[in-house]
Amino acid sequence: MRRQVVASFILVFATAGLSGCDDIRWEKTGSGWTRDAVKQLEDAVAARATHGLDRVVFQVNAKLGSADGDAALSRAALAYADALAHGVVDPAKVYDVYTVPRPRADLRVGLQQALASGRLAEWLQGLAPQDANYRKLSKSYLALRQKPAAPAPAIPPPAEPIEPGVVDPRVPAIAAQLAKYDYLPEPVPGDRYVPAMVAAMRAMQADYGLKPDGVIGPDAAAILNLSDEERARAIAVNLERLRWLERNPPATRIDVNLAAARLSYWRDGKLVNVRKVVVGKPDHETPQLGSPIFRLVANPTWTVPRSIQEKEIAPKGPGYLTANNMTWQDGWIVQGSGPKNSLGLVKFDMENDRAIYLHDTPAKALFALTQRQRSHGCVRVEDAPGFAAMIAADEGVEDQWQEAQASGKETFVRLKRKIPVRMLYQTILFDESGDPIVRSDPYQWNDRIAAKLGFAPVTTYRLKSDQEDFGP
Repeated sequence: MRRQVVASFILVFATAGLSGCDDIRWEKTGSGWTRDAVKQLEDAVAARATHGLDRVVFQVNAKLGSADGDAALSRAALAYADALAHGVVDPAKVYDVYTVPRPRADLRVGLQQALASGRLAEWLQGLAPQDANYRKLSKSYLALRQKPAAPAPAIPPPAEPIEPGVVDPRVPAIAAQLAKYDYLPEPVPGDRYVPAMVAAMRAMQADYGLKPDGVIGPDAAAILNLSDEERARAIAVNLERLRWLERNPPATRIDVNLAAARLSYWRDGKLVNVRKVVVGKPDHETPQLGSPIFRLVANPTWTVPRSIQEKEIAPKGPGYLTANNMTWQDGWIVQGSGPKNSLGLVKFDMENDRAIYLHDTPAKALFALTQRQRSHGCVRVEDAPGFAAMIAADEGVEDQWQEAQASGKETFVRLKRKIPVRMLYQTILFDESGDPIVRSDPYQWNDRIAAKLGFAPVTTYRLKSDQEDFGP
């Protein structure tokens, strides 16, 4: 009889709540478990903080050398592998809408091969994303976890409000954080609370529903003042979101970061364009969709959705409709083509059942805002005509597109190939040195993921949007 060795270690989540592999059957995968394989699994699990997974815990005890023990080891290895390959959380079960393409890995076959080759640790590590952003986040998370607990917040809440013009030792830290949040182009030097900082503070206060007086009180300080624990929490959540994504996305694609309200255009594997967008406001969130653009629309008309029509436009009366080139057509309000059209001069038609698409807008001032979660759910693109011209040229339909624009009428130009679009939600950006910057969580979508990862709730300030806007 073989000597039995008891293996006891911690794993990341209960097998009842697997994310991406509900079809995995948790039976014995076959022989192959050795002391070395168990040691590799123990070491991998012990180092799970590399992936921000050190807080979600359950225990497994297995006897090496018995049929039940080998099966238990296989279940444990597959559970941890699933967390790395697909994430702890299944986003389709957490959000009402999530259609961004997910990774798919045959973990049972992979485990069998890893045990046979003696490379279990290597196989497990290779299941996680291998891109530079994931590595940066991992490195930053580990650094935060290894730091001693901070004795006080970086920006201690003021006993007395910080008034414009005063000198205060906390001003440099406040200026740095305002710059990280994009309210300042760069930190303002010195300890004096100068007018440029005051203007930035007023903009931030307005975004979060505070009195925009530029006076820094406890609420304003709390919005800026992230603790190391809160930074670690945000990074762990973003590591999890990266695990949800397919490892080899299309080389030509458009990624929209809903949290940062930015669009990135990738062409043949290279990032060729980044621009601002306006996305859904809180309570009208743009969903996390994977949905391709299949055609460009020049001089679009806009059929107003029922919810906007009945609640926001119809009550304004016929004068408003006439002034905005709107008419009733078969029970619907339709806005004609032209400079006042809420879709602007171009629409990027996408294939989805949520009526979500990219488009132009006459409300150009919104692009100057820092928090650009202002729409009813669709995505407004900065200089959309320029972006459409870029896509038309890249896709070989430039002549047709120019003719469509010149017609002055709603005209459709189908692309020769569909361009995938991914609506993502990442609250971490990177500065010029590659260090992560924790941004705001406008939809407060981090909370439900953080809870699954074992983080305690935090007090957050919700983005406000009090501007009247009738666009999609």
